[in-house]
Amino acid sequence: MKADLSKKDERFREYALNAPVIKVVFSVCLPLALYQSLNQLFKIMDTMMASHISASAVSAVAYLSQINIMLSALGGGLAVGASIKVSQAYGAGDFQLVKRRVSTMFALCAVLGGGLFLLLAPVTPQFLRLMNTPEEFIAEGSTYFVLELFGLMITFFNNVYIAIERARGNSQRILFLNMAVIAIKLSLTALFVYRLNGGINMISLATILSQGFLFLAAVRNMNQKGNAFGFSIRAISFNSQVIKPMLYLSFPVIIEKIAFSLGKVVVNSMSAVYGSWTVGALGISNNIGGITTMPQNGFQEGGSAVISQNLGAGKPRRAFAAFWWILAINAFLGFFLMGLSLLFLDQLALFFAGDNLQFAEMIKDIYRYEAMGAVPLGINSAVLGLLYGFGKTRITLLMNFCRVFVFRIPVLWWLQNFTNFGRESAGIVMAVSNILSGLLAAAVALIELYRISQTMKKDQ
Repeated sequence: MKADLSKKDERFREYALNAPVIKVVFSVCLPLALYQSLNQLFKIMDTMMASHISASAVSAVAYLSQINIMLSALGGGLAVGASIKVSQAYGAGDFQLVKRRVSTMFALCAVLGGGLFLLLAPVTPQFLRLMNTPEEFIAEGSTYFVLELFGLMITFFNNVYIAIERARGNSQRILFLNMAVIAIKLSLTALFVYRLNGGINMISLATILSQGFLFLAAVRNMNQKGNAFGFSIRAISFNSQVIKPMLYLSFPVIIEKIAFSLGKVVVNSMSAVYGSWTVGALGISNNIGGITTMPQNGFQEGGSAVISQNLGAGKPRRAFAAFWWILAINAFLGFFLMGLSLLFLDQLALFFAGDNLQFAEMIKDIYRYEAMGAVPLGINSAVLGLLYGFGKTRITLLMNFCRVFVFRIPVLWWLQNFTNFGRESAGIVMAVSNILSGLLAAAVALIELYRISQTMKKDQ
C-alpha cells in the first residue's frame, strides 16, 4: 500500500516541527478560529431566521439543537481521537499508519451515522419524551429532528474530514470550505423562510444541502491515490495497532461530549419551569457567548494538533511553548470579545428578538451573567487543548463532567429551590459553572505540567 506525502504536506511537517512556535500557532490556529467564528455566525443567523417564524419556533430549535449536539458527540469524539493519533503518526513520520488511521476512521463514522439514524428516526417522539422535551416542542419539532438525524450522517463524515485536514495543516482550506457552506446555508434558509414562508423543517433542509456540499468537497479532496491522507478501502484496518489508540482516546471524549450536551439538555429542561421563552433566551445567550468561546475553541483545536505533532516528533518543549501561547491568546480573546458583546448587548438582543421587547430583556438578563465566564472559559479551552495534545482525554472527561454535573445542574437546583431569582437563575448558573470550570482547569494544568516535566526529566 502506497502512502506518500505530497510536497505540500512535507513542507508543512517541516514547518510545524521547526519554525518559531508562535508563528506555527498563529498560522494553524487563526484560520480555525475564524472557521469556528463563522460556524457561530451560522448558528446566530439560523436562530435569527427561526425567530422570524415565531418565538416558540426559536425556542424549539434551541432545545432540539442541544439534543442534536449530544448525538453528534459520537462523530465529534471519534474525530478528536483520530486527529490526535494521526497528528502523532504524521509527526513521527509513519505515513503508512497515517493512511490506515484516516481510512479506518471514515469507515467507523459511516457505520455510526447510519446506525444512529436507523435506530432513532422511527421512534423520534418517544426519544424526545425520554429527553424530557416539552410536548409543544415535540409537536412542532419531530420532523425537524428526523431531518437533523439524517444530516448527522453527513456531519459525522465531515467532522472527520475537517479533523484530518487540521492534522495536515490545511487550516485555510477548512476556512474557505466553511465560508462556502455558510453562504449556501444562509442563502437557502433566507429563501425558504422569507420568500417561501417555510417552517423550521426547511431550516434543517438548508443545513443538509449545505453540509452535502462539504461532503462532496471532502470526497474529492480525499480521493488521492497513494497519498498518506487519502481514503482507501484497502487501507481500512481493525488491527489493534491502528484502531486501539484512536478508540482509547476517543471514548472518553465521546462520553465527555455526550455528558456535556446531555447536561445542557437537563438545564434547558429545568429552565422550562420559567416558560418556553426562557429556554429560547438561554439558547440565544449561549449563541452570543459563542462569539467569544468559538474563536477560543479554534485555538484549542489547532493547538492540540501542533502539540501532538511535536510530541510525535519527540519535541515536548515545543509542545509546552505552544500551550503557553494559546493560553495567553485565549485569555485576551475572552476579555476583548466579552467587552464588545456587552457594549453592543442591546443591539444583539433586539437582533434576535425583533420587536418582542420582553423577549429581548430576557436575553439580556441571562447573558449579563454568562459573559462573566468568558476569560475562565478561555483558560479552560487552552488547558483542554494541552490535554488533548498529550492524549490525556480521561482528564478532559472529568473536567467537563464537573462543569455540568457538579458546577451547573446542582447549582441550578439550589437556585430554584432556595432563592427567588426566578429566570435570572438560568444566567447565574452559567456564570458560576464557567468561572469554576476555569479555576479547575488552571489547577489541572499546574498538576499536569508538573507531572509531565518530571517524566521528561526521568527520560533524559
